[in-house]
Amino acid sequence: MQIFEVKSAADIKEFLHFPVRLYQEDPHYIRPLDNDIEAVFDAKKNKVLRMKGAEYQRWLLKDAGGKTIGKVAAFINPKTKDKNDQATGGIGFFDCIDSQDAANKLFDTCKDWLVQRGCEAMDGPINFGERDKWWGLLVEGFLPPNYCMYYNYPYYQQLFENYGFQVYFKQFTYARLVKEGKYTDRFMDRAQRILDNPDYQFRSIKGKEVENGPAYFLEVYNKAWGGHAGVKPLTSIQAKAMFKSMKPVMDERLLYFGFYKGEPISFFVSLPELNQVFKYLNGRLDWWGKLMFLYYKTFKPNNKMLGLVFGVVPEHQGKGVEGAMISRYQEFVNDPKFPYEQIEMNWIGDFNPKMMRVVEQIGSEILKTHHTYRYLFDRTKEFKRYPFIGGGG
Repeated sequence: MQIFEVKSAADIKEFLHFPVRLYQEDPHYIRPLDNDIEAVFDAKKNKVLRMKGAEYQRWLLKDAGGKTIGKVAAFINPKTKDKNDQATGGIGFFDCIDSQDAANKLFDTCKDWLVQRGCEAMDGPINFGERDKWWGLLVEGFLPPNYCMYYNYPYYQQLFENYGFQVYFKQFTYARLVKEGKYTDRFMDRAQRILDNPDYQFRSIKGKEVENGPAYFLEVYNKAWGGHAGVKPLTSIQAKAMFKSMKPVMDERLLYFGFYKGEPISFFVSLPELNQVFKYLNGRLDWWGKLMFLYYKTFKPNNKMLGLVFGVVPEHQGKGVEGAMISRYQEFVNDPKFPYEQIEMNWIGDFNPKMMRVVEQIGSEILKTHHTYRYLFDRTKEFKRYPFIGGGG
């Protein structure tokens, strides 16, 4: 076996195509868009790469006959490297044949590269950027992946754990049928007190009000999430850019907000689950891919939605606002004209039990489990899991 750095255009093509061959017999595999993968490694599209100290390297692993049998990337994210008990780098975009020796070669290569850059640990498989994409190893629920989420064979878990990776935190993807909400009596009693208060209002935003969406989102997000470990407050520019990026696939019905005396206090933002269309594009969103996307979007409507983020500002948490908002939303989605039948929630970490309870109280069940692993280079050092948090989900 021999390791090669990804340098040329041909190397990049092989980095993208190796998983396609590896999973060609797996009916659940959905090929990611090439552009989405390459955007991670493009400084023009990945702002992390423009930060001082940011660095990455990709490798291909080949057998004696020159056949690719594995790939991986390692990276230094200056935003997160030193926010641990030890300097921590990341690895991701790992794919490998069912061989511990091959996997160990890839892991050792990442470790050596990170050690040379002052790291004492590595997390993986993660993304060179935010946690909402390409994060965690699938260990349960080997079903078609959601957009920009890792999918892998079951044997990957042993490859990681046999090497010595330990679970840093678990990630749960909850799911339920949209029109079959099931709520506990306690959940509904607290919700009803809010619903009976005319100062509260819960609704989707549409038409010209969508222009206010970034401001609404920013107000709630920074209060509900901005203080959590590893979560940086958003800026107005970032919020506007996020809504702009969602616009081509946005369904206004899925932008749902709560208000108190006219001020935004909660949100539940979802999108149509894009892999339900992208699975037909074979990784390409060129001019032909865009035509195909429009065709399938128009003539094979998506019946699955992805819940991206749910949050309530701290001063309204624990009062029943979560239940009231979900109750009103359930009335909304029960309309026969509402096209979505299934919903999967963007993953919730096991370090956030409060949000886990919220989604479980509305009848959602865990459909998929991913693991974010950590490997300490000093094997005598105490391993610590990700700390628990409270507040918004």
